This record gives sequence, C-alpha cells and structure tokens, in this order.
Amino acid sequence: MPKPVVIFTIGTQGDVRPCVALGQGLQSAGYPVRIATSTNFSGLIRGAGLEFYPLTADFEAMLQADRSIANHGLDLRTIARIFRERYTLWAANWVQEGLAASEGAGLLIGVSNSILLAKALSEMRKIPFAMARLQPMTLSGILPPVMFPIARRKVPRIVSRAAFYLIFKMLWNVMRPAINDIVRPRLGLPPYPWYGPYFRDLHRAKAINGFSRHVLPRPADWPDNSQISGYWFLDQPQWTPPESLRDFLAAGPKPVYIGFGSMVSPDATAFTQIVLDGVKKSGRRAVVATGWGALDGDDGPRDEQIFFLRQAPHDGLFPLMAAAVHHGGAGTIAAAARAGIPSIIVPFFGDQPFWAHCLKLRGVAPPALERKTLSPGVLASALKAAEHPQMVEAAAVLGRAIRAENGVEEAIRWLNVWNLLPSSVARAKAS
Repeated sequence: MPKPVVIFTIGTQGDVRPCVALGQGLQSAGYPVRIATSTNFSGLIRGAGLEFYPLTADFEAMLQADRSIANHGLDLRTIARIFRERYTLWAANWVQEGLAASEGAGLLIGVSNSILLAKALSEMRKIPFAMARLQPMTLSGILPPVMFPIARRKVPRIVSRAAFYLIFKMLWNVMRPAINDIVRPRLGLPPYPWYGPYFRDLHRAKAINGFSRHVLPRPADWPDNSQISGYWFLDQPQWTPPESLRDFLAAGPKPVYIGFGSMVSPDATAFTQIVLDGVKKSGRRAVVATGWGALDGDDGPRDEQIFFLRQAPHDGLFPLMAAAVHHGGAGTIAAAARAGIPSIIVPFFGDQPFWAHCLKLRGVAPPALERKTLSPGVLASALKAAEHPQMVEAAAVLGRAIRAENGVEEAIRWLNVWNLLPSSVARAKAS
C-alpha cells in the first residue's frame, strides 16, 4: 500500500473544492489521499471518497461572525492585521492536527496559507513537499503580485520584482507569529530569519499552479519548478435543477447568474436591492444565488424575471446561463470560463480584481465593477455589455479551450516528473 498524499488547505469553497478534485485524481492514480482543512468541509471531502483530517481554520464562521471584513477586503493592511490575529489564534492547534494528518505520509502538499505548515511538517518528518497554488505567486519581473493594482498594467521588471519583495515581507508579517512563534518551535525546528521563507526556501520549492494558461499565460521568466497545469474541476454530474428552476428556465430566454459565493456583505438587504434594481433596469432575467450571505432572499421565483436559490454547483448551472455576475474568485472564474459565458465581476478582496482584469483582456468580461459604489444603472450597463456578440463569441472560444484541458492529469504529471509522488505506485506503473 503506497503512502498517503496529504493536502493541507484553508479558506473558502473556492480554495477547497479544487483541492478535492486534485485529491480525487491522485487517488484514481493509486495514491491514498487525505485532506486537512476546516470541519465545515468534512462532508464534501468524505463524500468525494477522500480521508478528512480537521485543521482549525474556519473561514465561513469568521466571515459570518464579522461581516464588516467585506468592507476592508481591498485594504491590504487591514486585511493583513485581521488574518495575522486569526492565524495566530488558529495555529495553537495546528501542530497537533498537522502531526495527526501527516502520520505515515509520502508527500505533503501545502495550498495558499497552509503552505508554511505543510513545509514545517515535511522538514520535521523528512518527507517530500510541494506547493499547490490557485493564484500566481512565483517571483517574476513580468507578472507583478496579483494583490497589487500594478499587476493589472505593464511595469518595468525592477518594479515588478520590488513589488514581490514587498508582498513577501507583508505575507511573512502575517504568518510569522503563527509559524515562527508556534508551529516551528513546537516541531523542534529553527525559526526563519527576519525576512521569512518566501525569498529562498519557497522560491526553490516545486509548485503546481491550478489555473489555465488560456486565462493567464505562463510568464516566460518563471523557473522550471513552477508550472501551470490547468484548472482542477470538482464536478457533480448527478445534479439536475429542481422542478421550479426548470420551469423558470423554460419560461423565457437564458437568464444571467448572479451570486457571490463565499463572500458576505455587511448589509445584504441593501446590496440585494441594488442588484435586483439593476436586473429590472436591464430587462434581463436572472438566477440569484444568496451563497454565504452577500445576498438575501427566499428560495424560488420572485417573479417572472427573478429566481432565488441558496446555491447550486457551477458546473451544472453555468452552462444553462447566458452570463455570470460574480466576485471573481479563482474557482468561479474557472467555472464561468469553462462554461463559455461572459462574466461581470464585482470584486470583494484579494486576487479578485486581478482575475477580473485577466478576463477583460481576453474579451470575455467588461471592466470590473466597484462594489461599494455599485448602482442599478452601472450593473444594467454591464449586463448589456455582456450581450455583445463579440464578447459572447470570445467567451465561447475560451470555454472550448479550457474544456480541452485536463488540469488534474497535468498536475499529477508534473509531480511525477519531479519524483515527488510515493515511488511504489510510480514503479508499478512503469512495470
């Protein structure tokens, strides 16, 4: 029996679902897979046939408890302070939980903000380690850090690299109390120097990037140890629309999807009213998903123009839509692009403005809309822009290109090229 591959991930649905897809692919290739994440995703992971291990880091509970976080989403300093405090609190349990999850493992994969925990456990246990990223964070003179506005325009290489040094220092300031003061000492490891691990240790580590080259081409100056695989899609083929939604879809032209997934809003009622007024003004029909709480409404048809639901799998719902209005999270970007429909993006925080810019460059989305100043007229204009035949055709072309990729297979191929996967399966396949 080969040793397990353990994937550490924390975050929202958009962070966890691609990891489950990657885990299923690895398990189908012969490698037992464990996923360590927050308990609110235990059902999703076990339902996918993978082992679940708890990791203290519940983003859903955090966002529900403090909806004002949404108002600070694009303020990097405030968000850094909030997460620094939260990670330090959560890290009190990470060593015990991480040791349980990694017992007997053959490879540890760290995703996003769990990378440094997985790296420390791999050092302590002396087993292979890799990073999996859903956003580009490889040092580059061509592509600046996606959290900064300069990533959305061409800048001199020296400016791009300087921006990386700044973002790496900011990330280390966020993670340092959790990693240097708690995780590494408890594992018997030396602390990182004042400048952190991002400039050297992690720059040399192998990284698979779970997004498509058709949305973001691989920068020419990336090192060989950082490769783009394509998206990791977790599909739910059994899903069919409920009868009331089927009736709504059959009653008129294809609607647009409007939903903000795992995002929350400090005043969901007011935000929902702006959205509904914009839909009314545009004359289009809409399926509105309330998600974790950015929008507010009761399930079912509001009238002949609006249908509310809590949530639905994007892989099943988006091909039935004419366009998608969303926050621009990496997972939703991927789903809309694969479905071959235009996007209208209202970013909340982090990398979302960057992905909105990527889709705009490919002609499949109008410019991103500012959430705090969103008005019915602005939304209606964007909905109208998404009907333009040139944008509709560009979205269809992009969708065909992404559907031709197999990101999970490509990620596993790179892990094999780098000799990171437990060798017993690799030897069996070779023979």
